[in-house]
Amino acid sequence: MAIIETEATLHEAHRDNHTHRDVNGGWLRPAVFGAMDGLVSNLALMTGVAGGSVTHQTIVITGLAGLAAGAFSMAAGEYTSVASQRELVEAELDVERRELRKHPKDEERELAELYQARGVDAPLAREVARQLSRDPEQALEIHAREELGIDPGDLPSPTVAAVSSFGSFALGALLPVLPFLLGATALWPALLLALIGLFACGAVVAKVTARSWWYSGLRQLALGSAAAGVTYALGSLFGAAVG
Repeated sequence: MAIIETEATLHEAHRDNHTHRDVNGGWLRPAVFGAMDGLVSNLALMTGVAGGSVTHQTIVITGLAGLAAGAFSMAAGEYTSVASQRELVEAELDVERRELRKHPKDEERELAELYQARGVDAPLAREVARQLSRDPEQALEIHAREELGIDPGDLPSPTVAAVSSFGSFALGALLPVLPFLLGATALWPALLLALIGLFACGAVVAKVTARSWWYSGLRQLALGSAAAGVTYALGSLFGAAVG
Protein backbone atom coordinates (compact mmCIF):
# COMPACT_ATOMS: atom_id res chain seq x y z
CA MET A 1 0.00 0.00 0.00
CA ALA A 2 1.42 3.40 -0.98
CA ILE A 3 2.03 5.91 1.82
CA ILE A 4 0.96 9.51 1.26
CA GLU A 5 3.91 11.63 2.38
CA THR A 6 3.00 15.25 1.77
CA GLU A 7 -0.01 17.46 2.26
CA ALA A 8 -0.07 18.30 -1.45
CA THR A 9 -0.12 14.60 -2.31
CA LEU A 10 -2.89 14.06 0.19
CA HIS A 11 -4.99 16.76 -1.43
CA GLU A 12 -4.36 15.31 -4.88
CA ALA A 13 -5.25 11.78 -3.74
CA HIS A 14 -8.40 13.05 -2.10
CA ARG A 15 -9.40 14.90 -5.23
CA ASP A 16 -8.80 11.88 -7.46
CA ASN A 17 -10.77 9.54 -5.18
CA HIS A 18 -13.57 11.93 -4.32
CA THR A 19 -15.13 12.71 -7.66
CA HIS A 20 -18.80 12.02 -8.29
CA ARG A 21 -20.89 11.16 -11.29
CA ASP A 22 -23.32 13.72 -12.66
CA VAL A 23 -26.60 12.63 -11.06
CA ASN A 24 -28.61 15.75 -11.96
CA GLY A 25 -28.40 15.61 -15.74
CA GLY A 26 -31.61 15.17 -17.72
CA TRP A 27 -30.38 12.55 -20.18
CA LEU A 28 -29.62 9.37 -18.20
CA ARG A 29 -33.05 8.41 -16.90
CA PRO A 30 -34.98 8.90 -20.18
CA ALA A 31 -32.18 7.24 -22.19
CA VAL A 32 -32.05 4.16 -19.96
CA PHE A 33 -35.81 3.93 -19.59
CA GLY A 34 -36.31 4.47 -23.32
CA ALA A 35 -33.91 1.71 -24.35
CA MET A 36 -35.37 -0.79 -21.90
CA ASP A 37 -38.92 0.12 -22.82
CA GLY A 38 -38.19 -0.05 -26.53
CA LEU A 39 -36.65 -3.49 -26.24
CA VAL A 40 -39.25 -5.01 -23.94
CA SER A 41 -42.36 -3.44 -25.45
CA ASN A 42 -41.49 -4.09 -29.09
CA LEU A 43 -40.24 -7.60 -28.35
CA ALA A 44 -43.44 -8.35 -26.46
CA LEU A 45 -45.55 -6.78 -29.21
CA MET A 46 -43.86 -8.79 -31.95
CA THR A 47 -43.94 -12.08 -30.06
CA GLY A 48 -47.59 -11.52 -29.23
CA VAL A 49 -48.42 -11.03 -32.90
CA ALA A 50 -46.21 -13.97 -33.90
CA GLY A 51 -48.07 -16.15 -31.43
CA GLY A 52 -51.19 -15.55 -33.46
CA SER A 53 -49.62 -17.35 -36.45
CA VAL A 54 -49.54 -14.30 -38.72
CA THR A 55 -47.35 -13.75 -41.76
CA HIS A 56 -43.73 -12.62 -41.73
CA GLN A 57 -44.76 -9.31 -43.31
CA THR A 58 -47.29 -8.64 -40.55
CA ILE A 59 -44.65 -9.16 -37.85
CA VAL A 60 -42.26 -6.73 -39.56
CA ILE A 61 -44.93 -4.06 -40.03
CA THR A 62 -46.00 -4.51 -36.42
CA GLY A 63 -42.42 -4.07 -35.21
CA LEU A 64 -41.83 -0.95 -37.29
CA ALA A 65 -45.16 0.56 -36.25
CA GLY A 66 -44.37 -0.20 -32.62
CA LEU A 67 -40.96 1.45 -32.99
CA ALA A 68 -42.36 4.65 -34.51
CA ALA A 69 -45.36 4.95 -32.21
CA GLY A 70 -43.40 4.18 -29.08
CA ALA A 71 -40.51 6.53 -29.89
CA PHE A 72 -42.79 9.50 -30.57
CA SER A 73 -44.92 8.70 -27.54
CA MET A 74 -41.90 8.46 -25.25
CA ALA A 75 -40.44 11.72 -26.59
CA ALA A 76 -43.72 13.60 -26.20
CA GLY A 77 -44.27 12.24 -22.71
CA GLU A 78 -40.74 13.05 -21.55
CA TYR A 79 -40.87 16.56 -23.00
CA THR A 80 -44.22 17.31 -21.37
CA SER A 81 -43.31 15.89 -17.97
CA VAL A 82 -39.86 17.53 -17.77
CA ALA A 83 -41.19 20.86 -19.09
CA SER A 84 -44.00 20.81 -16.52
CA GLN A 85 -41.53 20.00 -13.73
CA ARG A 86 -39.22 22.79 -14.87
CA GLU A 87 -42.09 25.29 -15.03
CA LEU A 88 -43.12 24.36 -11.49
CA VAL A 89 -39.56 24.85 -10.22
CA GLU A 90 -39.26 28.19 -12.02
CA ALA A 91 -42.54 29.33 -10.47
CA GLU A 92 -41.21 28.49 -7.01
CA LEU A 93 -37.97 30.32 -7.80
CA ASP A 94 -40.00 33.39 -8.75
CA VAL A 95 -41.74 33.22 -5.37
CA GLU A 96 -38.39 33.04 -3.60
CA ARG A 97 -36.99 35.87 -5.75
CA ARG A 98 -39.92 38.14 -4.78
CA GLU A 99 -39.45 37.32 -1.11
CA LEU A 100 -35.77 38.18 -1.31
CA ARG A 101 -36.62 41.50 -2.93
CA LYS A 102 -39.46 42.44 -0.56
CA HIS A 103 -38.16 41.00 2.71
CA PRO A 104 -34.36 40.69 2.45
CA LYS A 105 -33.75 40.86 6.20
CA ASP A 106 -36.33 38.19 6.97
CA GLU A 107 -34.79 35.91 4.33
CA GLU A 108 -31.32 36.57 5.72
CA ARG A 109 -32.54 35.71 9.22
CA GLU A 110 -34.19 32.57 7.89
CA LEU A 111 -30.93 31.47 6.30
CA ALA A 112 -29.01 32.12 9.50
CA GLU A 113 -31.51 30.08 11.52
CA LEU A 114 -31.17 27.23 9.05
CA TYR A 115 -27.38 27.16 9.54
CA GLN A 116 -27.86 27.34 13.30
CA ALA A 117 -30.18 24.34 13.14
CA ARG A 118 -27.35 22.46 11.45
CA GLY A 119 -24.94 23.16 14.28
CA VAL A 120 -23.27 26.44 13.28
CA ASP A 121 -22.75 28.92 16.15
CA ALA A 122 -25.27 31.78 16.07
CA PRO A 123 -22.80 34.66 15.47
CA LEU A 124 -21.05 32.74 12.68
CA ALA A 125 -24.38 31.68 11.13
CA ARG A 126 -25.57 35.30 11.05
CA GLU A 127 -22.31 36.47 9.48
CA VAL A 128 -22.36 33.74 6.84
CA ALA A 129 -25.99 34.54 6.00
CA ARG A 130 -25.17 38.26 5.80
CA GLN A 131 -22.27 37.72 3.41
CA LEU A 132 -24.17 35.28 1.22
CA SER A 133 -27.15 37.63 1.01
CA ARG A 134 -25.13 40.53 -0.44
CA ASP A 135 -25.49 39.11 -3.97
CA PRO A 136 -29.22 38.62 -4.83
CA GLU A 137 -28.55 35.85 -7.37
CA GLN A 138 -26.24 34.01 -5.01
CA ALA A 139 -28.81 34.40 -2.24
CA LEU A 140 -31.48 32.97 -4.52
CA GLU A 141 -29.28 29.98 -5.36
CA ILE A 142 -28.52 29.32 -1.67
CA HIS A 143 -32.19 29.56 -0.65
CA ALA A 144 -33.22 27.31 -3.55
CA ARG A 145 -30.69 24.68 -2.53
CA GLU A 146 -31.52 24.85 1.17
CA GLU A 147 -35.31 25.22 1.00
CA LEU A 148 -36.28 23.55 -2.28
CA GLY A 149 -33.39 21.13 -2.74
CA ILE A 150 -32.71 22.28 -6.32
CA ASP A 151 -29.91 23.96 -8.24
CA PRO A 152 -31.34 26.83 -10.34
CA GLY A 153 -28.43 26.56 -12.77
CA ASP A 154 -28.83 22.84 -13.38
CA LEU A 155 -32.49 22.31 -14.22
CA PRO A 156 -33.28 19.38 -16.57
CA SER A 157 -33.83 20.23 -20.22
CA PRO A 158 -37.12 19.05 -21.81
CA THR A 159 -35.45 18.91 -25.22
CA VAL A 160 -32.54 16.78 -23.96
CA ALA A 161 -34.98 14.44 -22.22
CA ALA A 162 -37.18 14.13 -25.32
CA VAL A 163 -34.31 13.54 -27.76
CA SER A 164 -32.64 11.04 -25.42
CA SER A 165 -35.88 9.17 -24.93
CA PHE A 166 -36.74 9.13 -28.65
CA GLY A 167 -33.31 7.92 -29.75
CA SER A 168 -32.88 5.29 -27.07
CA PHE A 169 -36.40 3.89 -27.52
CA ALA A 170 -35.95 3.68 -31.28
CA LEU A 171 -32.59 1.95 -30.87
CA GLY A 172 -33.97 -0.55 -28.37
CA ALA A 173 -37.10 -1.22 -30.42
CA LEU A 174 -35.03 -1.74 -33.57
CA LEU A 175 -33.22 -4.80 -32.22
CA PRO A 176 -36.18 -7.25 -32.45
CA VAL A 177 -37.01 -5.96 -35.95
CA LEU A 178 -33.47 -5.98 -37.31
CA PRO A 179 -33.17 -9.74 -38.05
CA PHE A 180 -36.38 -9.61 -40.08
CA LEU A 181 -35.13 -6.59 -42.02
CA LEU A 182 -31.94 -8.55 -42.77
CA GLY A 183 -33.87 -11.49 -44.18
CA ALA A 184 -34.80 -13.71 -41.22
CA THR A 185 -38.11 -15.53 -41.53
CA ALA A 186 -38.26 -17.16 -38.08
CA LEU A 187 -38.86 -15.49 -34.74
CA TRP A 188 -35.91 -16.96 -32.85
CA PRO A 189 -33.16 -14.67 -34.30
CA ALA A 190 -35.15 -11.61 -33.28
CA LEU A 191 -35.79 -13.10 -29.86
CA LEU A 192 -32.12 -13.98 -29.37
CA LEU A 193 -30.85 -10.54 -30.42
CA ALA A 194 -33.39 -8.76 -28.23
CA LEU A 195 -32.51 -10.83 -25.17
CA ILE A 196 -28.79 -10.21 -25.74
CA GLY A 197 -29.62 -6.53 -25.99
CA LEU A 198 -31.56 -6.64 -22.73
CA PHE A 199 -28.67 -8.27 -20.91
CA ALA A 200 -26.22 -5.75 -22.40
CA CYS A 201 -28.41 -2.80 -21.40
CA GLY A 202 -28.69 -4.10 -17.86
CA ALA A 203 -24.92 -4.58 -17.68
CA VAL A 204 -24.26 -1.06 -18.99
CA VAL A 205 -26.66 0.47 -16.48
CA ALA A 206 -24.85 -1.40 -13.73
CA LYS A 207 -21.57 0.16 -14.85
CA VAL A 208 -23.11 3.62 -14.53
CA THR A 209 -24.69 2.94 -11.15
CA ALA A 210 -21.82 0.81 -9.77
CA ARG A 211 -24.04 -2.22 -9.20
CA SER A 212 -23.21 -5.82 -10.14
CA TRP A 213 -23.25 -6.03 -13.97
CA TRP A 214 -24.25 -9.68 -14.16
CA TYR A 215 -27.11 -9.29 -11.68
CA SER A 216 -28.47 -6.23 -13.46
CA GLY A 217 -28.08 -7.90 -16.85
CA LEU A 218 -29.80 -11.12 -15.73
CA ARG A 219 -32.61 -9.13 -14.12
CA GLN A 220 -33.38 -7.33 -17.37
CA LEU A 221 -33.05 -10.59 -19.28
CA ALA A 222 -35.55 -12.29 -16.98
CA LEU A 223 -38.05 -9.42 -17.18
CA GLY A 224 -37.84 -9.25 -20.96
CA SER A 225 -38.16 -13.04 -21.32
CA ALA A 226 -41.21 -13.06 -19.06
CA ALA A 227 -42.89 -10.28 -21.05
CA ALA A 228 -42.18 -12.02 -24.36
CA GLY A 229 -43.38 -15.39 -23.05
CA VAL A 230 -46.64 -14.02 -21.66
CA THR A 231 -47.50 -12.06 -24.80
CA TYR A 232 -46.64 -15.01 -27.05
CA ALA A 233 -48.98 -17.21 -25.01
CA LEU A 234 -51.72 -14.59 -25.19
CA GLY A 235 -51.17 -14.18 -28.93
CA SER A 236 -51.49 -17.93 -29.42
CA LEU A 237 -54.63 -18.02 -27.29
CA PHE A 238 -56.30 -15.10 -29.05
CA GLY A 239 -55.20 -16.37 -32.46
CA ALA A 240 -56.80 -19.73 -31.78
CA ALA A 241 -59.95 -18.11 -30.47
CA VAL A 242 -60.31 -15.73 -33.43
CA GLY A 243 -59.39 -18.43 -35.90
